[in-house]
Amino acid sequence: MGALDGVLVLELAGIGPGPFCGMMLADMGAEVVRIDRASAVRGGDPAVPPVTVNDRGRRSVGVDLKSAEGLEVAMCLVERAEMVFEGFRPGVAERLGIGPEDCKARNPAIVYGRMTGWGQEGPYSQAAGHDINYIALAGALAHIGRDDSGPVPPLNLVGDFGGGGMYLAFGMVCALLEARSSGEGQVVDAAMVDGSASLMGMFHGMMATGFWDPDRGRNMLDTGAHYYDVYECSDGGWISIGSIEPQFYAELIDKLGLDPEEFADQHDRSRWPELKQRIADVVATRTRDEWDEILQGSDVCYAPVLNAQEAIEHPHNVERGTFVEVAGLVQPGPAPRLSRTPGEVRRPPAHPGQHTDEVLSMVGYDTGEIAALRSSGAVA
Repeated sequence: MGALDGVLVLELAGIGPGPFCGMMLADMGAEVVRIDRASAVRGGDPAVPPVTVNDRGRRSVGVDLKSAEGLEVAMCLVERAEMVFEGFRPGVAERLGIGPEDCKARNPAIVYGRMTGWGQEGPYSQAAGHDINYIALAGALAHIGRDDSGPVPPLNLVGDFGGGGMYLAFGMVCALLEARSSGEGQVVDAAMVDGSASLMGMFHGMMATGFWDPDRGRNMLDTGAHYYDVYECSDGGWISIGSIEPQFYAELIDKLGLDPEEFADQHDRSRWPELKQRIADVVATRTRDEWDEILQGSDVCYAPVLNAQEAIEHPHNVERGTFVEVAGLVQPGPAPRLSRTPGEVRRPPAHPGQHTDEVLSMVGYDTGEIAALRSSGAVA
C-alpha cells in the first residue's frame, strides 16, 4: 500500500506539469483516472504502452465532455473522487461545465486543483505561454547562465515540473488533509510563475543582504565562483565541483595539486576568474575517468557530469535502484522514498481510453449502459 492508497484522483488530460503531478500522486498509491478526450482515442495495443513516462500509473477513460451524456459520466466520477485537477486556461473548465463550482455541487468535499502558467487572474492570465516565459516573469531565468552569455533555459525543470507540477501535488495533498477533517473541499491555484518565484526565495534573501549580485554569473552558485562550477576534461567529458565549505575547499586544492597559498583567499571575488582558469587548466590535463579515480568518494563535493543514459548505468544509481524498468522502458523510479509505504510504479502509461469500460463499471454503469454511451459517442 502506498501513502495515498484508496484516494481516487481525476485528471483532466493535459500536457507537461499536469501529467507530472498525476505521476507523483499515482507513484504514491493514489488511484488516478485520466479523462482523455473521446476524439483522442485511437486504440493501441495494451501490451505495447506509450513511452510517455509522466503518464504512468493511471487508467484512462475517453469522454466527450462537450456532450451532456459524457459530462454526466465525468460528474459520476467526481462524486466518487477526493481530488480532481485540470490544466486549462482560466475559464475553460467552467465553460465545459466541470469547473470548481460544478464539481462542488456534486461533491462538497472535492479538492479541485488548477494548473496554469500565469494563474487564474492577472494581466497575463489569458495569454499563451510555456515554461521559459513563466520562469522569466518569476525572476528565475535571468539568474541562470554565465556572465558572458545570455540566460540559459534549464530544460523545463524549474517552471513545469518544479514550480508547477510539484507545487500542485503538494497543494492538493495539503487540501485533502484539511478536507478530511472539515468535510469541505477547496480550490488549489497552482501557477508556475508563483511556484518558480517561491523556488527563488533564498536568493531574494541573499540579495536583500547584499551578498548576492543581481548580475548573472558573478555569485557563488551561478558559475561565478571557481569552487562551484563544471570543468572540461581532456577527453571532452566534464566534472562538477561544489567545494563551498573551507574544509572541502582545502581538499579540492590538495587533490588538484594546486598551491594552497595561491588559493588562500577563497572568497575574494576579484580573483575568481583567474583562479577558475587555473583550475580549468589542471582539469584539462586528465580524462573524466582519471579525475573520477582521484576525486570519487572524497570530501571535495564532486561528481562526474553524466548524461541521462550514463546516469542509468552509474554504480551509485544502480545500487540505490534510482531507475526502474517498466514495460521494457528504463525510467526514474518513484521519489521521494517512504520507509513504510514506499512509492511504486503500478502500471505503465495507458493509451487514451484504454480503461473506459473498466472505470465505468467501477462507478456503476452496466454493460448495456456502457454500450449505449459508446454508440452515442459520449465515451470511447
